[in-house]
Amino acid sequence: MEVHPHEAFRVNVGGTKLVSELAIKYHAEKFVMISSDKAVNPTNVMGATKKLCELMVHAQSKRKGIKTQFITTRFGNVLGSNGSVIPLFNKQISEGGPVTITHPGITRFFMTIPEACQLVLEAGFMGNGGQIYVFDMGEPVRVLDVATNLIRLSGLEPYKDIKIKFVGLRPGEKLYEELFSNDEPMMPTHHPKISIAQIADSDFEVIYSRIDKMLGSLYKMSETKVIEEMQEIVPGYKSKFELIDL
Repeated sequence: MEVHPHEAFRVNVGGTKLVSELAIKYHAEKFVMISSDKAVNPTNVMGATKKLCELMVHAQSKRKGIKTQFITTRFGNVLGSNGSVIPLFNKQISEGGPVTITHPGITRFFMTIPEACQLVLEAGFMGNGGQIYVFDMGEPVRVLDVATNLIRLSGLEPYKDIKIKFVGLRPGEKLYEELFSNDEPMMPTHHPKISIAQIADSDFEVIYSRIDKMLGSLYKMSETKVIEEMQEIVPGYKSKFELIDL
Protein backbone atom coordinates (compact mmCIF):
# COMPACT_ATOMS: atom_id res chain seq x y z
CA MET A 1 0.00 0.00 0.00
CA GLU A 2 2.88 2.36 0.74
CA VAL A 3 3.91 2.37 -2.93
CA HIS A 4 0.33 2.29 -4.29
CA PRO A 5 -1.55 4.95 -2.26
CA HIS A 6 -4.20 5.43 -4.95
CA GLU A 7 -5.28 1.79 -4.79
CA ALA A 8 -5.02 1.69 -0.98
CA PHE A 9 -7.39 4.67 -0.75
CA ARG A 10 -9.77 3.34 -3.41
CA VAL A 11 -10.06 -0.14 -1.86
CA ASN A 12 -9.94 0.62 1.87
CA VAL A 13 -11.73 3.97 2.04
CA GLY A 14 -13.83 3.75 -1.12
CA GLY A 15 -14.75 0.13 -0.40
CA THR A 16 -15.78 0.86 3.20
CA LYS A 17 -17.85 3.85 2.04
CA LEU A 18 -19.65 1.72 -0.56
CA VAL A 19 -20.40 -1.19 1.78
CA SER A 20 -21.52 1.12 4.60
CA GLU A 21 -23.97 2.84 2.23
CA LEU A 22 -25.33 -0.54 1.11
CA ALA A 23 -25.75 -1.56 4.77
CA ILE A 24 -27.94 1.52 5.32
CA LYS A 25 -29.84 1.03 2.06
CA TYR A 26 -30.75 -2.58 2.88
CA HIS A 27 -31.36 -1.93 6.61
CA ALA A 28 -28.58 -4.16 7.94
CA GLU A 29 -28.88 -4.34 11.71
CA LYS A 30 -25.14 -3.96 12.40
CA PHE A 31 -22.01 -3.01 10.51
CA VAL A 32 -18.70 -4.05 12.08
CA MET A 33 -15.55 -2.46 10.63
CA ILE A 34 -12.24 -4.24 11.23
CA SER A 35 -9.58 -1.62 11.92
CA SER A 36 -5.94 -1.94 12.91
CA ASP A 37 -3.45 -0.78 15.52
CA LYS A 38 -1.71 0.90 12.57
CA ALA A 39 -4.55 3.46 12.57
CA VAL A 40 -3.17 4.91 15.84
CA ASN A 41 -0.75 7.78 15.13
CA PRO A 42 -0.33 6.43 11.57
CA THR A 43 3.02 6.64 9.80
CA ASN A 44 2.04 4.68 6.68
CA VAL A 45 -0.65 4.62 4.01
CA MET A 46 -2.32 1.48 5.37
CA GLY A 47 -2.71 3.05 8.83
CA ALA A 48 -3.94 6.36 7.40
CA THR A 49 -6.62 4.65 5.28
CA LYS A 50 -7.75 2.59 8.28
CA LYS A 51 -7.99 5.75 10.40
CA LEU A 52 -10.04 7.37 7.64
CA CYS A 53 -12.36 4.36 7.71
CA GLU A 54 -12.69 4.68 11.51
CA LEU A 55 -13.63 8.36 11.16
CA MET A 56 -16.10 7.63 8.37
CA VAL A 57 -17.80 4.73 10.16
CA HIS A 58 -18.00 6.76 13.38
CA ALA A 59 -19.55 9.63 11.42
CA GLN A 60 -22.07 7.22 9.85
CA SER A 61 -23.13 6.11 13.35
CA LYS A 62 -24.11 9.71 14.21
CA ARG A 63 -26.41 10.20 11.21
CA LYS A 64 -30.05 10.76 12.06
CA GLY A 65 -32.78 8.50 10.76
CA ILE A 66 -30.68 5.38 10.10
CA LYS A 67 -31.26 2.01 11.73
CA THR A 68 -27.88 0.37 11.06
CA GLN A 69 -25.58 0.33 14.09
CA PHE A 70 -21.98 1.11 13.08
CA ILE A 71 -19.25 -0.44 15.24
CA THR A 72 -15.47 -0.52 14.86
CA THR A 73 -12.99 -3.05 16.23
CA ARG A 74 -9.28 -2.29 16.47
CA PHE A 75 -6.56 -4.88 17.04
CA GLY A 76 -3.09 -5.97 15.93
CA ASN A 77 -1.60 -8.88 14.02
CA VAL A 78 -3.43 -12.19 13.77
CA LEU A 79 -1.12 -15.21 13.85
CA GLY A 80 -1.44 -17.45 10.81
CA SER A 81 -3.65 -15.03 8.86
CA ASN A 82 -2.91 -13.90 5.31
CA GLY A 83 0.31 -11.89 5.34
CA SER A 84 1.25 -12.99 8.87
CA VAL A 85 4.95 -13.45 9.67
CA ILE A 86 4.44 -17.08 10.79
CA PRO A 87 3.80 -18.57 7.30
CA LEU A 88 6.60 -16.40 5.90
CA PHE A 89 9.11 -17.51 8.56
CA ASN A 90 8.08 -21.16 8.17
CA LYS A 91 8.62 -20.93 4.40
CA GLN A 92 12.04 -19.32 4.87
CA ILE A 93 13.04 -21.99 7.42
CA SER A 94 11.90 -24.81 5.13
CA GLU A 95 14.03 -23.34 2.34
CA GLY A 96 17.12 -23.24 4.58
CA GLY A 97 16.96 -19.54 5.42
CA PRO A 98 17.78 -16.84 5.90
CA VAL A 99 14.87 -15.65 8.02
CA THR A 100 14.45 -11.94 7.27
CA ILE A 101 13.48 -9.40 9.92
CA THR A 102 13.35 -5.66 9.37
CA HIS A 103 14.90 -4.60 12.72
CA PRO A 104 16.20 -6.48 15.82
CA GLY A 105 14.10 -4.33 18.17
CA ILE A 106 10.80 -4.41 16.29
CA THR A 107 7.76 -5.51 18.33
CA ARG A 108 4.18 -6.33 17.42
CA PHE A 109 0.91 -7.27 19.13
CA PHE A 110 -0.26 -10.78 18.25
CA MET A 111 -3.41 -12.81 18.76
CA THR A 112 -4.72 -16.09 17.35
CA ILE A 113 -7.42 -16.45 14.68
CA PRO A 114 -9.97 -17.96 17.15
CA GLU A 115 -9.32 -15.12 19.63
CA ALA A 116 -9.76 -12.48 16.94
CA CYS A 117 -12.98 -14.04 15.63
CA GLN A 118 -14.45 -14.45 19.11
CA LEU A 119 -13.70 -10.87 20.13
CA VAL A 120 -15.04 -9.41 16.86
CA LEU A 121 -18.32 -11.32 17.35
CA GLU A 122 -18.47 -10.27 21.00
CA ALA A 123 -17.86 -6.62 20.15
CA GLY A 124 -20.49 -6.77 17.41
CA PHE A 125 -22.99 -8.19 19.89
CA MET A 126 -22.12 -5.61 22.59
CA GLY A 127 -22.15 -2.52 20.38
CA ASN A 128 -25.19 -0.36 19.74
CA GLY A 129 -23.51 2.10 17.38
CA GLY A 130 -20.62 4.55 17.54
CA GLN A 131 -18.17 2.53 19.62
CA ILE A 132 -14.55 1.78 18.75
CA TYR A 133 -13.70 -1.43 20.57
CA VAL A 134 -10.03 -2.12 21.26
CA PHE A 135 -8.88 -5.63 22.13
CA ASP A 136 -6.43 -6.41 24.91
CA MET A 137 -3.60 -8.10 23.08
CA GLY A 138 -1.31 -8.55 26.07
CA GLU A 139 2.30 -7.44 25.93
CA PRO A 140 3.94 -6.70 22.57
CA VAL A 141 6.22 -9.48 21.34
CA ARG A 142 9.64 -9.08 19.73
CA VAL A 143 9.48 -10.39 16.16
CA LEU A 144 13.04 -11.65 16.61
CA ASP A 145 11.84 -13.89 19.47
CA VAL A 146 9.09 -15.28 17.23
CA ALA A 147 11.68 -16.12 14.56
CA THR A 148 14.17 -17.79 16.93
CA ASN A 149 11.43 -19.84 18.61
CA LEU A 150 10.12 -21.05 15.25
CA ILE A 151 13.62 -22.08 14.18
CA ARG A 152 14.09 -24.05 17.41
CA LEU A 153 10.63 -25.64 17.08
CA SER A 154 11.79 -26.87 13.67
CA GLY A 155 14.66 -28.70 15.40
CA LEU A 156 17.28 -26.25 14.18
CA GLU A 157 19.62 -23.75 15.80
CA PRO A 158 19.27 -20.00 15.08
CA TYR A 159 22.35 -18.36 13.49
CA LYS A 160 23.99 -21.80 13.14
CA ASP A 161 21.59 -23.87 11.02
CA ILE A 162 19.40 -20.96 9.93
CA LYS A 163 20.76 -17.45 9.53
CA ILE A 164 18.72 -14.43 10.62
CA LYS A 165 19.13 -11.39 8.38
CA PHE A 166 18.10 -7.84 9.30
CA VAL A 167 16.94 -6.01 6.19
CA GLY A 168 15.95 -2.57 7.55
CA LEU A 169 12.60 -0.96 8.24
CA ARG A 170 10.26 -0.74 5.28
CA PRO A 171 8.82 2.65 4.22
CA GLY A 172 6.30 3.79 6.83
CA GLU A 173 7.03 0.91 9.21
CA LYS A 174 7.13 1.63 12.96
CA LEU A 175 9.31 -0.14 15.53
CA TYR A 176 6.26 -0.61 17.76
CA GLU A 177 2.49 -0.30 17.41
CA GLU A 178 -0.06 1.34 19.73
CA LEU A 179 -3.69 0.50 20.46
CA PHE A 180 -4.74 3.91 21.83
CA SER A 181 -3.57 7.44 21.06
CA ASN A 182 -3.10 10.08 23.76
CA ASP A 183 -6.36 11.85 22.87
CA GLU A 184 -8.45 8.67 23.16
CA PRO A 185 -9.45 8.04 26.80
CA MET A 186 -9.94 4.31 27.44
CA MET A 187 -13.21 3.05 28.92
CA PRO A 188 -13.63 -0.49 30.25
CA THR A 189 -16.51 -2.78 29.26
CA HIS A 190 -17.97 -5.80 31.02
CA HIS A 191 -15.61 -7.94 28.92
CA PRO A 192 -12.10 -8.02 30.47
CA LYS A 193 -10.37 -8.14 27.06
CA ILE A 194 -12.38 -5.40 25.33
CA SER A 195 -12.12 -1.64 25.99
CA ILE A 196 -13.65 1.38 24.26
CA ALA A 197 -11.55 4.16 22.72
CA GLN A 198 -13.42 7.41 23.22
CA ILE A 199 -12.95 9.64 20.22
CA ALA A 200 -14.43 13.01 19.32
CA ASP A 201 -17.54 12.89 17.14
CA SER A 202 -16.84 13.22 13.42
CA ASP A 203 -18.82 15.64 11.28
CA PHE A 204 -20.51 13.37 8.75
CA GLU A 205 -20.94 16.04 6.04
CA VAL A 206 -17.32 17.23 6.28
CA ILE A 207 -15.80 13.72 6.29
CA TYR A 208 -17.98 12.51 3.42
CA SER A 209 -17.49 15.56 1.22
CA ARG A 210 -13.69 15.32 1.57
CA ILE A 211 -13.67 11.58 0.86
CA ASP A 212 -16.00 12.04 -2.14
CA LYS A 213 -13.76 14.78 -3.49
CA MET A 214 -10.69 12.55 -3.20
CA LEU A 215 -12.42 9.56 -4.80
CA GLY A 216 -13.65 11.75 -7.67
CA SER A 217 -10.19 13.07 -8.56
CA LEU A 218 -8.03 10.24 -7.19
CA TYR A 219 -6.28 9.25 -10.40
CA LYS A 220 -5.59 12.86 -11.36
CA MET A 221 -3.40 13.25 -8.25
CA SER A 222 0.23 12.35 -7.83
CA GLU A 223 1.28 9.90 -5.11
CA THR A 224 2.55 12.82 -3.03
CA LYS A 225 -0.78 14.64 -3.42
CA VAL A 226 -2.75 11.59 -2.24
CA ILE A 227 -0.56 11.46 0.88
CA GLU A 228 -0.94 15.20 1.47
CA GLU A 229 -4.73 15.05 1.11
CA MET A 230 -4.93 12.21 3.64
CA GLN A 231 -2.69 14.17 6.02
CA GLU A 232 -5.21 17.03 5.81
CA ILE A 233 -8.04 14.74 6.99
CA VAL A 234 -6.31 12.27 9.32
CA PRO A 235 -5.14 13.75 12.62
CA GLY A 236 -1.53 12.91 13.46
CA TYR A 237 -0.70 11.18 10.15
CA LYS A 238 2.99 11.72 9.49
CA SER A 239 4.61 10.05 6.52
CA LYS A 240 8.21 9.27 7.52
CA PHE A 241 9.44 8.83 3.97
CA GLU A 242 9.48 11.47 1.23
CA LEU A 243 7.61 10.52 -1.91
CA ILE A 244 8.87 11.53 -5.33
CA ASP A 245 6.29 12.58 -7.91
CA LEU A 246 6.40 10.26 -10.90
